[in-house]
Amino acid sequence: MFAPFLQSLARHYCLDFISDIESGVLNFKQVSKQSDERKDQGVMVGSLVCSYEGKRIVLHAISGISKEVVLGSTLKNTSAHTSELPETSAHKNTSAHTNELPTTSAHKDTSAPGAASYTKNGILHIIVPAIASEPEVALALTKNDERIHELTSIINSLKKQNKDCTKEKNERTTLCDESLRKVFSLYTFTRFDQTQITLDQIILQNGGKLPPTGTGDCCAPKLLSYAFKNGYDIISMDEVYFGKDTQNKTNGVSYTPCDERCGFILPHILGLEILYRDSQIIVVNKQSGLLSVPGRGEDKKDSVEYRVRRLFGGCIEQPAVHRLDMETSGILVLAFTKEAHKNLNKQFEEGRVQKKYTALLDGLLENAKGELAPKNGETSGLIKLKFRLDVENRPHQIYDEVYGKEGITEWKKEGTKLYVNPLTGEKKRLTRVTFIPHTGRTHQLRLASASLKGLGLPITGDTLYGNYTEGERLMLHACEITFEHPVTKERMHFMVPPPF
Repeated sequence: MFAPFLQSLARHYCLDFISDIESGVLNFKQVSKQSDERKDQGVMVGSLVCSYEGKRIVLHAISGISKEVVLGSTLKNTSAHTSELPETSAHKNTSAHTNELPTTSAHKDTSAPGAASYTKNGILHIIVPAIASEPEVALALTKNDERIHELTSIINSLKKQNKDCTKEKNERTTLCDESLRKVFSLYTFTRFDQTQITLDQIILQNGGKLPPTGTGDCCAPKLLSYAFKNGYDIISMDEVYFGKDTQNKTNGVSYTPCDERCGFILPHILGLEILYRDSQIIVVNKQSGLLSVPGRGEDKKDSVEYRVRRLFGGCIEQPAVHRLDMETSGILVLAFTKEAHKNLNKQFEEGRVQKKYTALLDGLLENAKGELAPKNGETSGLIKLKFRLDVENRPHQIYDEVYGKEGITEWKKEGTKLYVNPLTGEKKRLTRVTFIPHTGRTHQLRLASASLKGLGLPITGDTLYGNYTEGERLMLHACEITFEHPVTKERMHFMVPPPF
């Protein structure tokens, strides 16, 4: 996945942390029995540079749960006291011991178990512990572990005899999944807004799919969860591989968070799936149900803009360059600076930004009743409609040939899909369509689909213009965008497949 924060400053601290391990200032401690194949296995070392009340704090973590980093003998009696943390109401100085670091007043914890700290060059460094400890994980695996090993031996024996082992494989898979779920139930993360989310909740939001073993044990979730819990502002994050070179990793080289594990959980911790980010712009994959910009009232402030401003200090007040409807998912571009925002706005106004959307229409296109629906088996076409706001029924838009502004939409049929409602189990055949808007009118694609002056077949799950059924979401996704970078002038192109 794309690195969510700038890496250069944190890389310096990663390499310095590794240097302290190599020199013995810090030491590895093996906390679980080490197998022969993992004896010389390297680790990822992560550093997160933060600020709190004007002071810099650097968090460190290593991947996995089989090892931890402890203070060397030279630091045992000179480690940083918690008084190095700024004294505010959020950080009550309850102890001066290195293993009793205070947390935010938002939580009842009075210490951070397992966290060691030390001061170097006047900067407080904190070694962040694992989310779930090795003993906890081992205990969760105990119930099924013996039977799983027994089944593995039986399966290997049956294979040698060329006998069927399907039954044994199925039982082993069931037990492995059961054990994995017990392990995952141990993990709780603190999100960008200091609320908590469990790995069980993340799995549910990902359709119930179980992630790989070790999810939650990478550096990034440990570091981010700890920082958010303590109310730190994030400046930079990086992860460097430390150990013997492998086929996939080289000692001393920086790597972005992994797709398989971090890509599964970090969007839920950060509140955003970040596709790209530099000093000028950020590109995200907005989830359905989240506003692009804040609405009126405290209950409607949560939005992509709000979350971007919370994560990235120095961001302008209104970074969104364009918007997606709350129910629409997909690619959204925001700017960190006024200059970048102005440049991108101009590109949109001049029609120099190309966008594509994917939609599932609520039925078969050949049965559509609209004036511009395909009549002779056409699979593509152009829709031009004039519409305006229905002032007596906001936010609805209505067709108006006299006062409406023209919306131009290109469409192409991509096929059909059998859809199963996740709540009711109802099945129906839908039409997959690609939309290319040549203008940017409010609800343009939804009207081009639903209006009898257009296709006459609404997008599935459309609560404004369609026949919404409980359990559905609006099946509209901004899947592709192309624009010019506001500073480098590089042509930027992003694609994200729809989640339906």
